[in-house]
Amino acid sequence: MKPSRLSLSLALAATLAVSSAHAAGSGAKGKPQLGSFGVDLSAQDKSVKPGDDFNRYVSGHWLDNYQLKDYETSYGSFNMLRDQSEAQVHAIIESLRQRKDLAPGSDAQKLRDYYASYMDRAARDAAGIAPLKPVLDKIAAIDSKGALVDAFGANDLDGTTSPLRFGVDLDRKDPDKYLVGLRVGGLGLPDRDYYLNQDARFVGIRTAYLAHIERMLGFAGVKDAKARAQAVLALETELAKPQWERAQLRDRDKTYNVATFAELGTKYPGYDWAAQAKAQGLPALDRVNVVTPSAVEPVVQVIERTPLPVWRDYLSFHAVRNNASLLSREIDDAAFAFNGTVLSGQKAQRDDWKRAVAAVTGSDGLGDAMGKLYVEKHFSPQAKAAMQELVENLRKALRSNIEKIDWMGDATKAEAYRKLSTFRPKVGYPDKWRDYASVSIVPGDLMANVMQLRRYGRNDQVRRIGTRPDRDEWFMTPQTVNAYYNSTFNEIVFPAGILQAPFFDLNADPAVNYGGIGAVIGHEMGHGFDDQGSKSDSAGIQRNWWTDADRAGFEQRTKALGAQYNAFCPLPGQCVNGALTMGENIGDLGGISMAYTAYQLSLNGKPAPVIDGLTGDQRFFLSWGQIWKGKYRDEALLNLIKTNPHSPSQYRANGPLRNFDPWYKAFDVKPEDKMFVAPEQRVRIW
Repeated sequence: MKPSRLSLSLALAATLAVSSAHAAGSGAKGKPQLGSFGVDLSAQDKSVKPGDDFNRYVSGHWLDNYQLKDYETSYGSFNMLRDQSEAQVHAIIESLRQRKDLAPGSDAQKLRDYYASYMDRAARDAAGIAPLKPVLDKIAAIDSKGALVDAFGANDLDGTTSPLRFGVDLDRKDPDKYLVGLRVGGLGLPDRDYYLNQDARFVGIRTAYLAHIERMLGFAGVKDAKARAQAVLALETELAKPQWERAQLRDRDKTYNVATFAELGTKYPGYDWAAQAKAQGLPALDRVNVVTPSAVEPVVQVIERTPLPVWRDYLSFHAVRNNASLLSREIDDAAFAFNGTVLSGQKAQRDDWKRAVAAVTGSDGLGDAMGKLYVEKHFSPQAKAAMQELVENLRKALRSNIEKIDWMGDATKAEAYRKLSTFRPKVGYPDKWRDYASVSIVPGDLMANVMQLRRYGRNDQVRRIGTRPDRDEWFMTPQTVNAYYNSTFNEIVFPAGILQAPFFDLNADPAVNYGGIGAVIGHEMGHGFDDQGSKSDSAGIQRNWWTDADRAGFEQRTKALGAQYNAFCPLPGQCVNGALTMGENIGDLGGISMAYTAYQLSLNGKPAPVIDGLTGDQRFFLSWGQIWKGKYRDEALLNLIKTNPHSPSQYRANGPLRNFDPWYKAFDVKPEDKMFVAPEQRVRIW
C-alpha cells in the first residue's frame, strides 16, 4: 500500500498562525503569514531575469544566504513547515510530561513514556549493545537454511532485513481485496546503482560502506570483521545485480504478476516459501503477486549458494545498523558516520528531542495518538471548510482542462470525467483513529517499546488478509507535512500539517493560495491521470480505459516531457531520470495548469487587483516558485536523483513553467531567455 505522495524529500513551506485561522473564521481578516499578500519577497534575487531562472528569481537571495545547519541534508519550504509541525508536536508531548493524572494505558501515557524512554540517554549508554543481545544470539544460532528462512521472516520484528519478503498490499485489479506481494530487497545501500556504478562517487561510497560494515560487525562481537565485511559487501552486490531499476518498478503493468501460492515452488524452486510465510505470521495464502519475476530466481540462487556464516554476518550487521538509533551513543554515532554523513552529507545528528518526536509520533510509532491531540490544537474547522471548497474548484478546473484537450477522443474523455467525478478528497484528519490498546509502553525500556510497536505493525498487516479494505483509512498522520493520491481508492488526501503557509493561508491573497495549495491539490489530482495512475479507472481498478489512439497521443507527450527532465543535471555527470520522475513531473505540470484555471474561474471574469505592483498572475507564479525553494548537500542530492521519484526542487519550480504559456505572458519571457521553449515544443498534458 504505497500511495503516490507529493514529496518524500525536500519540499514545501513556512507557517500559518493558528490564531489567524480562527480570526478568519470569526469574520476578521488578519495579516498574511508571509509578506503583505502571502509571498516572502525578501527571498528574491531581482538581478536574475524570471525567464532565465525563475527559481533563483523567486528564491535566489535566500539560496545565497541560507546556511544549512550541521544536521540538515537539505532545507526549503517543506522543511520550514515540518520544523513548525515538529515544534508543535514537541510542545504537546512536553505538556503531557508535566501531567501527573495520565491514566495507565491511555494514549497520552503511551506517548509520554515512549518519548521518555527514547530521551533516557544515560540508560541507553549504560546498556550498550545489551538490548540487542537476544536478536544477535538468535542470529548466531542459525545452523540451517530453514533457520535462515525463519530469520528472514522475522526481519520486521528484529529490525534486520531480508532478500525476499511478503507484504500485504491493496489488490490493484480488485480494490475490495488485499493481495500479498512478493518482493526482493535486502540491500544496505540506497539503490542497486550504488553497488554497480563505477563513477568515482560510488566507488568512494562503497569503500566507506565496507568500513561501516566492519565497524557494525565489531559491535556485534564478530572477530576478523574486516574480511567478513568484504564477504557481506560481495553478497549484497550479488543481490543487487538482478534487481530492477527504480524506473521499471514504477510500471504497474510489469509489476502485477499474480500466481497461486503453490506455483511459487514450481516457478522458483529451491526455497521454502511456506516457511517464509509462516515465519512472517501469515495465514495460508492462495494468491501472490510476484512484483519483479525476473529477479526472484537469481536471488533464490544467491541464498542457496551463500554459506551460512556469511548470512549470519549479514544479518548481524543489519541488526546493529538498523537498531543503532535505539542503542548507546557510541553505536548510534558510528552508524550515523556512514548513514548520515557519507550518504547524505549530514555533519551532525539532529537533537535527541527531534529524533524522539519523529520516532514516537510517526506512522511506525503512535502517530494517530498524537494526531488526535494535534488537530484539536492546531487545525480549525474554518481551514477544513476552505480547503474542501478549493478541492471542488480544482475539480471543476480539471474538467474544464479536459474539455479543451484536442488529442483525446470523446470515449476516453467520458471515462476521465467519470474518474474525476469520483475523486474522494480527505482533508485534515481521519474520521476513525487507530486503536493502540494492544500496545504496552513502559518508561525506561526503549527497545521493549519499539518491539511492541513492531509487533503491532505486523499484526495490523496480517489481520487485513481476507478482509475488505477500509476506504476510510488514512496512510499518513494528520501532523505530516505532505499529501498523497491513492489510485486504488481513487482518493486525494491532505493532512492538516500541510494546510499552512506558504501552501495555505486564510489571510493570503487568493492568487497565492491557488499557486500554493491549489497547485498541490492539482498535483494530487494529476496523479490520477499520470503515466501510471491513468492505468486505473474511476473504481480504482487497474485496467486500460483509453483508446489506443488516445494512449499513443498521451505517451507522445510524456516522452517529450521525460526528455526535458533528462537534460537537467544538478551534479556533474549525474542527471535527473525522466522515467523515474515521470509521474511527479506530470503531477507538477498538471497541478499548475489546473490551479491556474481554477484561479481564473474564481475571478468570475473580473480583473485581479494589482498588489505591490504585481498582477494576479504574477502573484500566482511567485507563490508557485516560493513553495519549491530548496537547498541540498551534494550527497543528499545524489541520493535523491538515484532513488527518489521526485525531481530536485529547482526543477520542480522551473520545469513545468517552461511548458506553460500563461507564465511566459505574466513575466514577458522572450526567445533569448534561458528557460524559453518554442511554443510548438511545449508539453501540454492536463
